[in-house]
Amino acid sequence: MAPSIVLSLLPLLLVSTCCYAQPLEEGFISGVISDKGLEYAKELLIEKGIASIVMLQLPEIENSAQVPLVGNAKVVLSDITIKDVEVNSSSVKTGESGIVLVISGAIANMSMRWRYTVSSWLIPFGISDSGNASVKVTGMQVGLTVNIRNQEGTLKLALLDYGCYVGDLSIKLDGGASWLYQLLVDVFEGDITSAVEEGISEKIKEGIMNLDHFLKSLPEQISLDKTAALNVSFVGNPVLSNSSIAIAINGLFTGKNEVLVPQRYYQKGMKISAACGGLQKMIKVSIHENVFKSASLVYYNAGKMQLIIDELPDQDILNTAEWRFIVPQLYKRYPNDDMQLNISISSPPVIQVTYQDIGATIFVDITIDVLEDGEVIPVACISVEISASCAVEIEGNNIAGWLRLQTFSAYLKWSKIGKLHVRLIQSLMSSVLKTVVLPYLNFKLKRGFPLPIIDGYGFQNAIILYNHPWIMVCSDVSFLEDYYLGQQLAYVS
Repeated sequence: MAPSIVLSLLPLLLVSTCCYAQPLEEGFISGVISDKGLEYAKELLIEKGIASIVMLQLPEIENSAQVPLVGNAKVVLSDITIKDVEVNSSSVKTGESGIVLVISGAIANMSMRWRYTVSSWLIPFGISDSGNASVKVTGMQVGLTVNIRNQEGTLKLALLDYGCYVGDLSIKLDGGASWLYQLLVDVFEGDITSAVEEGISEKIKEGIMNLDHFLKSLPEQISLDKTAALNVSFVGNPVLSNSSIAIAINGLFTGKNEVLVPQRYYQKGMKISAACGGLQKMIKVSIHENVFKSASLVYYNAGKMQLIIDELPDQDILNTAEWRFIVPQLYKRYPNDDMQLNISISSPPVIQVTYQDIGATIFVDITIDVLEDGEVIPVACISVEISASCAVEIEGNNIAGWLRLQTFSAYLKWSKIGKLHVRLIQSLMSSVLKTVVLPYLNFKLKRGFPLPIIDGYGFQNAIILYNHPWIMVCSDVSFLEDYYLGQQLAYVS
């Protein structure tokens, strides 16, 4: 099996739905691949495997035999090529011994060239001939057993057992004599069988070696922007139970220049439900609320949760004249002056995954600045506590979301223009929150962050489930090109 065969299977196993114990208490993004997902991966693997074996050319075979009434015949078989392979049955199983893939009853059609020379005392000048032949291999079985282990944050793939067995073969000559056909059957059957078995077995070994190199080359973090990166180093050993595979990654956001350090937050052995709303899905990715907490902390510490507003849909709000009846002392001291609002998150948002959604408490300081003669004059600061719920959605292969305002409360933090009646300006604060602050935060949330998936494949018909403190993405997987083509055809029809 060529490298592309196994390369298509194992990365799919990195995101994964079935009951299992958390592989390691350090993993905050984890997953399991279900029976349905294993079947999909197996069919994909076999399809890629057939594509790599087809046109595989086996080594030239040379042998000789004594043929009655003819003499010593030297026969050479060359250009032995596997033309196509048909798989009748296959299975994939997982367990403590590893991942076992078995193909049974496969049929392979082959082509080859033959040539012979005969020399004997009856034919002193010798004779020779050449032609083509087709070979049909039946009852072929292919199997391999691999295991995956964690090696310092990357995955190490070990080939425990592998091989190919040919049940029977038949040869059809294009030209040649009857004695030649019988010679090929009697003398070369074992040679051809061994060539097929060794050729395919070597491809298995080659594919596993290349896949092992590929797994070692996987990055330990994914850069998201100039501020943050996602720690995608593997934690713990993959858990292989009956017909399921579980793998965990660290999953926390880090600053761009931070050193990756393992952290522990939740109880070892925590169980994650396998339920997907009663639906059969291929994979289930579980995301701990600490992933979102780490994201908010990284962006807060980097000073990225700040916004200066000098334009609003209702621009009159940013002039002291609009405030003359609400805060008369502001208008009296700074008549008809433009203003700006300096909005900053005063502490990292408090995020909690509930059984219905994600709850967020956001602490915002809104500083009122007056613009006078090119000078920015801070005159008052109002602290606002926002209670919001966050809805999560899948955008492509990203998990994204948006905030909905639930309640908010405000109090005067400080003032240089005397006491303010906060209740009188709450309508203005509400307008600012709804038209500026939440849209700004939602713009950031809409970008989301990537979920681990094979290149070229994406989530299809994904559903979101909540189970404190986890969010679960239950989904099927499809090749994106096929999916988008189907969407376009459906639109046209």
